[in-house]
Amino acid sequence: MKAFRLLATSAAAILLTAGCGAGSTAETTSGTPAGGYPLTLTNCGAEVTFDKAPERVVLLKSAAVPYLHSLGVLDRATARAGLYPTEYYDAATQAEIDKIPLLTDKTDTSGHLQISKEVVISQQPDLVLGEVDNLSRDTLSAVDIPLLEEPTMCPGNTTKPTFDDIYSQMRTYGKVFGKDAEAAVSALQERVSKIGKVEGDRTAAVLYPTVGGGVTYAYGSASMAEPQLEAAGFTNVFADSKERVFEVTLEELLGRNPDVLILLYGDGDPAAVQKAITDLPGADKLKAVSGGNVLPQLFNFTEPPSPLSVDGLQRIVERFKTAA
Repeated sequence: MKAFRLLATSAAAILLTAGCGAGSTAETTSGTPAGGYPLTLTNCGAEVTFDKAPERVVLLKSAAVPYLHSLGVLDRATARAGLYPTEYYDAATQAEIDKIPLLTDKTDTSGHLQISKEVVISQQPDLVLGEVDNLSRDTLSAVDIPLLEEPTMCPGNTTKPTFDDIYSQMRTYGKVFGKDAEAAVSALQERVSKIGKVEGDRTAAVLYPTVGGGVTYAYGSASMAEPQLEAAGFTNVFADSKERVFEVTLEELLGRNPDVLILLYGDGDPAAVQKAITDLPGADKLKAVSGGNVLPQLFNFTEPPSPLSVDGLQRIVERFKTAA
């Protein structure tokens, strides 16, 4: 019996500059508690049915790693591709990642994974986690391989995520792998409740600069940056945008003039990421730059919603907990 049945497909690849899946960012599941199969869930508008827990998982993005580790199923990953910065993980998680064969870590200048469908298909996975530009759900479904994407990264989303989406996704992975997720959810909820907020009434912007020159992106209300800033005690100067991520000019940044800048990046030197903003002509007029209130932060510490977003929240609060 096949481990899954794909009943519908999504039509778009994920781009950094694209929006995300329509409607709620939470998964919809039917028919089963943890450990009960068949399990049907809706992911990015596609229904995916599992007849049993996946046993051969290929990771094309790192976002699912903390979920799988918390549930004790990261050993089901038989191959991985992309970037897995060591800064994300504790020693136990890193030890598990090191045991997973790396297919490729080749990415383009925007951090998008470059991998062929033949390489992934040759692994004979019964689940692929993460959709990439040249390897869509449609492509994999044609050869009976299911794909799950983090809900916030689905095409077309304009719904504001919350920390509750992290708890919901933990439960979804628990159902997929037949594991009880409640202890992991409770641990995350307790962590969030203890982090606290920064002092003062300050504004912030979350950006994704292009190192070496090029477009700067900003994150709006459909990104995890919004609830993360809110939980930290900041007001997002781009909260009025219903998009997840969009191009922004220095002139617009100057017009909104946030007190704090958080600069997301995929890998590389955080100092170079900071210089990609601070070296822009006129950037010294930004309050965040002149005040030295700039924090480069690895992408998954904010996006998509995951346990790493809780780590990112804690990093933000610790960095800016005292008003400048």
